[in-house]
Amino acid sequence: MTRIVVDPITRIEGHLRIEAEINNGKITDAFSSGTMVRLIEEILRGRDPRDAWAFVGRVCGVCTTVHSLASIRAVEDALDITIPPNAELVRNLMFCAQNVQDHVIHFYHLHALDWVDVVSALKADPKKTSEIAQSISNWPKSSPGYFSDLQKRLTKFVESGQLGIFANGYWGHPAYKLPAEINLIGVAHYLEALEWQKEIAKVHTIFGGKNPHPNFLVGGMACSISLDDASGINAERLAYVGKLLKDAQQFVEQVYIPDLLAIAPYYLDWGAIGGGLGNFMAYGDLSTSGYRDVGNYKFPPGVILNKDLSKIHEVDLRNDSEVEEYITNSWYEYAGGDGVGLHPWKGETKLKYTGPKPPFDFLNTEDKYSYLKTPRWKGHAMEVGPLARMLVGYASGRPEFKEVVDYALSALNVPATALFSTLGRTAARGLEAKLVAGWGLEFYDQLINNIKNGDTRMANTEKFKPETWPKKAMGVGHTEAPRGALAHWIVIEDQKIANYQLVVPSTWNASPRDKEGKSSAYEAALKDTPVHDVNQPLEILRTIHSFDPCLACAVHLYDENGKHINKLKVL
Repeated sequence: MTRIVVDPITRIEGHLRIEAEINNGKITDAFSSGTMVRLIEEILRGRDPRDAWAFVGRVCGVCTTVHSLASIRAVEDALDITIPPNAELVRNLMFCAQNVQDHVIHFYHLHALDWVDVVSALKADPKKTSEIAQSISNWPKSSPGYFSDLQKRLTKFVESGQLGIFANGYWGHPAYKLPAEINLIGVAHYLEALEWQKEIAKVHTIFGGKNPHPNFLVGGMACSISLDDASGINAERLAYVGKLLKDAQQFVEQVYIPDLLAIAPYYLDWGAIGGGLGNFMAYGDLSTSGYRDVGNYKFPPGVILNKDLSKIHEVDLRNDSEVEEYITNSWYEYAGGDGVGLHPWKGETKLKYTGPKPPFDFLNTEDKYSYLKTPRWKGHAMEVGPLARMLVGYASGRPEFKEVVDYALSALNVPATALFSTLGRTAARGLEAKLVAGWGLEFYDQLINNIKNGDTRMANTEKFKPETWPKKAMGVGHTEAPRGALAHWIVIEDQKIANYQLVVPSTWNASPRDKEGKSSAYEAALKDTPVHDVNQPLEILRTIHSFDPCLACAVHLYDENGKHINKLKVL
């Protein structure tokens, strides 16, 4: 048995360590450790609940919008605040813009290089590359000259010996299977996506004032609609939002989806690798008639157990017997002992590091080994994220979900069981981006129609004054972050935050074992994954990256001499 360490896992947000035991070329056991500490919950105690969104938005530089969104919803839930329809639509537009941007960035800049061999692209025939590109899409940048010029730039880059952002890649690894021409298309669109993603972020700056960390407001949105006012959301800015959303839909449909379907056929064996738990959960989001109208969500809520698509279980975030967090294998302590599970309204966040003193070779994974708590739904480990959302929508019989999923299964000529895999997880993210890009335009049209009909309301400040609040109030706000189900729970006492707990997507997916020794999503998905070369664990990166890890930036891991601990250099 060989035990290897990949630390840090790169091309993610945050700090993640994976230890894996390998026998006869396959992973027999794996351990996921969050090597950072956040403690935003403790920072919020005693503060004004109306300000919480500004703090939690900065827990991460990637998921800023969704954390702020969950926060203001939690406060609005606690204080029974209903927001105007326009504010709900603007929040939905910001959600859609971030979702599509995040998925495109993940596919091209964080995950594609697990499948695309950059150096192989140097051998591509630009003419053949152009023919392939034009056969799968009518994207205009696909001439032989375009790919030839790009290849020359790439050649100079590689020959300089300074690969920059492409350094430390496992180029030439036998697990790379794409023809050189498709590799060149992938590199070209990697660079194009870098340019495109900064454009869609302007939706946040228009409605939220800036990006990252756009502004939000308990009771609505911190922007005003004034069609003739140069300083407000005027006709020109609204038209620009419409253009940005249409451009996003075009990029998804003419670049992202064609690339996904061009790459996947070479890796169909990964449709049987990385399935993991088989339990999936979504909280749901994107209502067409207000956040509280759960029945009208574009993303339906629900739980799937044991890959059984015939039954959807309901989720109740208020029920203290459903969502609970455990710390059996986490560097925290509870007043009631390590064996208890706490609902987030009763949650505690008290650090107690008991791990080895660095430098060290391996963690003691029979004891506490992560800064992530271990959440469970009715005792079950759950996977959250785009795959969970697509499966819940598909199993719920929603036509939009069935259309895109069945199209992808038919195009790849694979059964529905292929969805439960690393490949399925990667494909689900692209299919979701296609749906969300279309929904964004629907919400935009609704907003424009409301304005044309004379409704310009953006905030409800009726209960904004603390003296109108009850002495104690409890609320929960949820959303579907790009990486999965996200919820914030708040307890307000005497107009201040008495308790605040975040259970984020990567806590569900990346957490350590629970009190019964059951693995969470990352650890379960890695089991039985083949590893060709323990010194170049490309296969581990493929499965872990398919979840798009996002662990909030906080503390790097150093030894007592200030040297950063790094076991394997990976791109």
